[in-house]
Amino acid sequence: MSKNKPASFTPYFSQTDADQVRAAFLAAGHEEGYRSVTDLIEAAVMREVKRLQRKHNNGRKWEPVAPGTLRPGRRTLEEEKHRAL
Repeated sequence: MSKNKPASFTPYFSQTDADQVRAAFLAAGHEEGYRSVTDLIEAAVMREVKRLQRKHNNGRKWEPVAPGTLRPGRRTLEEEKHRAL
């Protein structure tokens, strides 16, 4: 888990996916060293970030992006429809 904790994100999961995250944590989290569901989610996200860095940024970290830069919330159905085109 990250040592610095002032910044945060709130991931949203479908009910089915959230059920599986909780089940995975309860079934194996302690054996894998996760102290909380947050630890599990953070580790999974950071593995994916590192994969994306290797694939799209020559393995280097990207320049930091300030809070408030990203669009908040989920995309609307209309936005998703246009994005798929």
